[in-house]
Amino acid sequence: MMKISKIEYYLPQQLLTNEDLEKQFPEWSSERIQEKVGISQRHISSDSETVLDMAVQSSEKIFENYDRNKVDFILFCTQSPEYFLPTTACILQDRLGLRKNIGAIDFNLGCSGFVYGLAFAKGLIAGGIAKSILLVTSETYTKHIHPDDKGNRSIFGDASASAIIEKSEGNDYQFCLGTDGSGAENLMVKKGAFKKDFELNPEHEFGPENIYMNGPEIFNFTIENIPGLVKETLEVNSMTMDDIDHFVFHQANSFMLNYLRKKTKIPAEKFYIDMEKTGNTVSATIPIALKNMMDKGMLKQGDKVLMAGFGVGYSWGATIMEI
Repeated sequence: MMKISKIEYYLPQQLLTNEDLEKQFPEWSSERIQEKVGISQRHISSDSETVLDMAVQSSEKIFENYDRNKVDFILFCTQSPEYFLPTTACILQDRLGLRKNIGAIDFNLGCSGFVYGLAFAKGLIAGGIAKSILLVTSETYTKHIHPDDKGNRSIFGDASASAIIEKSEGNDYQFCLGTDGSGAENLMVKKGAFKKDFELNPEHEFGPENIYMNGPEIFNFTIENIPGLVKETLEVNSMTMDDIDHFVFHQANSFMLNYLRKKTKIPAEKFYIDMEKTGNTVSATIPIALKNMMDKGMLKQGDKVLMAGFGVGYSWGATIMEI
């Protein structure tokens, strides 16, 4: 029913390496960070660089060899919007010089955002509303991280990924989506919107404008929910593990991913991990991984990929797509 026709991504120029972190936090070694999270460097947006700026960069790469006039809808996933209003997707339409008779909308999701974007695209295509959709996942989590928060600084990087989703005559794969808002406070920026009266978690040592992440609870949520998500996704599509050529999960950190792989009994050769040079780029991790797999020649026509995103919200989702 639909396919991913193109993917491109953009990474900011500024780098934060493990050696940089070691200089600021001498109690940590660069080797220990690499071993713990599987990341050696992250790209950090400049003070003046926003999700919109990055989205323009990743999208213009798409249009180097794709007719921008074919796009008839923009889906923009971010939790770091340009403004409360107007919609960042509307500004992106103008910055890219796209047609005016198209739809454009933002949606606020984190690590599950790319899968949800694909679900929205499927609905738009099925409803005859759009045939070519520009799906953008762009995030600058690092702007919310306190300079002394060595844990989150070692994990998150900034990036934007743009993908073209088009109607296809291929198989119609189903989605499995989930939500549990009871875990909202375990990954949150408490200040910045209209919820101004709040009490800080007593363990939160930084300000309410910074990201707070309860790592153990996020890990527990992932381990409790994602193996079942994989099983459910295979079942609703009448497939087994053997039918899937590649599994591409949200690139949270390598320890969590390897734990998940073993728990779900996914063969190592089918499970893709690629975050060493980018870190956790939130909603952009899956499209970045797919693009890198394409560039490495790892994906061939007809391959079936199970994608799973999960995290802040709590929110999770998975589906299967055929290359």
